[in-house]
Amino acid sequence: MSQQSLPLSVLDLAPIAPGQTAGESIAASVALARTAEEHGYRRVWYAEHHNMPTIASSATSVLISHVGAHTSTIRLGAGGVMLPNHSPLTIAEQFGTLEAMYPGRIDLGLGRAPGSDQNTMYALRRDGNSADRFPQDVLELQAYLAGETRVPGVDAVPGRGSHVPLYILGSSMFGATLAAALGLPYAFASHFAPQLLEPAVAAYRAEFRPSAQLAEPYVIAGVNVVAADTTDAARADLEQVRRRLAVGLFGRGRDLSGHGSEEEVADLLLAGGAAVHVDGMLTHTAAGTPAEVRDQLIAFRQRADADELIVAFQSPDPQRRLRSVQLTAEAVATIAA
Repeated sequence: MSQQSLPLSVLDLAPIAPGQTAGESIAASVALARTAEEHGYRRVWYAEHHNMPTIASSATSVLISHVGAHTSTIRLGAGGVMLPNHSPLTIAEQFGTLEAMYPGRIDLGLGRAPGSDQNTMYALRRDGNSADRFPQDVLELQAYLAGETRVPGVDAVPGRGSHVPLYILGSSMFGATLAAALGLPYAFASHFAPQLLEPAVAAYRAEFRPSAQLAEPYVIAGVNVVAADTTDAARADLEQVRRRLAVGLFGRGRDLSGHGSEEEVADLLLAGGAAVHVDGMLTHTAAGTPAEVRDQLIAFRQRADADELIVAFQSPDPQRRLRSVQLTAEAVATIAA
């Protein structure tokens, strides 16, 4: 299935739905990757999160390994590893191992944000200044993977000489300028942080310097998608996404008992001010029938000046999420037909 006119990939947030176990979430991630592979998506990425009861992708490299064993051709990677939480050597070894297991299929996206609060950072045994070393840590990691270690006498095994491709992730100007300076692909987290998308991409393209990995700038932009057979079904799913985000972002750590069902609590939070933040996060969302989603994705790609879109499929039900993956692929295929 050709997607040359609109390359698509998947960002799997490995959600743990209410009443669902982590094992069931991981099984759903396998099904999602297999469906994406079947329908011609380029890659599936998993994001590192910690101390979040609704996300099962904390051990990102382990999840990639498991999904790799159940797929054949689709690229798999991190979108991303939060490098301040790890030593560069550890990540080089982990992703070097993955590359040895699944040659030519592994990506390594890198983020600067620790993605956690102070207590979680303590539990990870990281210090608050680790993010300041991000540019140096990226270079150290890159050298391990190239077999050109910057630490005398230390090599990543596996990993040395594997040349796992690196991607810089970001939602600010910092990531854009760093990716440009290092000559690496840039992935913007516009699926939840849309504010600086256009200026960041413009700066990246203007300042890009070719490198051994990449001759020309390459931009991947995140976008939410809720595709369904009818517009009403897609809108109903999107409303459930809004409620889930409201509870996850604004209900965490609060005693919400006595305020009704989870749906009623979500509606109270949205009405109490959460809607502004939630709807801001969902600015770049394509929702509707396949034809509606196709048109919205085409418009978003032009706005983002992106070479590739990475889609966060937000339908809350695993089966509807798989249907959304299928419908979006079929809609995009009509562009090249």
